[in-house]
Amino acid sequence: MALSIGVDIGGTKIAAGVVDEEGTILDTHTVPTPSSPEGIVDAICAAVDGARSNTGGGDIEAIGIGAAGYVDDKRATVIFAPNIDWRHEPLKDKVEQRVGLPVVVENDANAAAWGEYRFGAGRGHHDVIVITLGTGLGGGIIMGNKLRRGRFGVAAEFGHVRVVPDGLLCGCGSQGCWEQYASGRALVRYARQRAAATPDQAKILLGLGDGTADGIQGQHVSAAARQGDSVAVDSFRELARWAGAGLADLASLFDPSAFIVGGGVSDEGELVLEPIRKSFRRRLVGSQWRPHAQVLAAQLGNRAGLVGAADLARQG
Repeated sequence: MALSIGVDIGGTKIAAGVVDEEGTILDTHTVPTPSSPEGIVDAICAAVDGARSNTGGGDIEAIGIGAAGYVDDKRATVIFAPNIDWRHEPLKDKVEQRVGLPVVVENDANAAAWGEYRFGAGRGHHDVIVITLGTGLGGGIIMGNKLRRGRFGVAAEFGHVRVVPDGLLCGCGSQGCWEQYASGRALVRYARQRAAATPDQAKILLGLGDGTADGIQGQHVSAAARQGDSVAVDSFRELARWAGAGLADLASLFDPSAFIVGGGVSDEGELVLEPIRKSFRRRLVGSQWRPHAQVLAAQLGNRAGLVGAADLARQG
């Protein structure tokens, strides 16, 4: 069976995993994420070598690397990475020279989207849009069974579609970006604002932190919502309202058969997914007449990017 290695570059660790044709991770090797750009290249190679050695050093066809940022249309160069000082970084060439295997570089959200399409919630669908509701908002486009990356390789930056003219300032420098209203950061902001305004309705939520609205963190909102805290539940509903409205816009653009929702926020399952579905149906143009795309929970969790990158590398 053909094997490939997928690499996931995280903020604290870099993971390399040996993946078979069925999307099963056979073995992994992790190393800490260094602070320097060159150190990250070294760490990627070390993680690959570690994973490769667990297979006896052979039978690996290719390496796929998921990188946060803009990757060029040749899937070779990281044009811009917001959290790493990479500007036109020739990552493919650098890693290939070190490991002696073909390398494919892909945007990490695209890799995760492909993993879900091939081996997760997207199985059986030909046209799928994936969004990841994490700290920010990312995504990927699969149309006609192909990953659609755009002419320059940087399509599907959904989080930076402007949904509110002159809205909240985004880290990208623009204002009113979708991820400012539908993301983990947005969820915490909603909860803090509501808890500060109505502390009597947020007793559970405030009790999970330091007792102040500013002390509320994402895990507190999730835990409080599961216990029925009204402020936490309302905060999830507000996030879902924006997420569903955005999906309705994407349906007008792409008309997929399914939306797959992943990322840390989606770990709360129906607590967030059902309100997203309701918002989607309410905002969808011609909703009462047209077919509705399914809104599905991602299935692979944090494995999606590694598995997707490995599979994309196998396909060349």
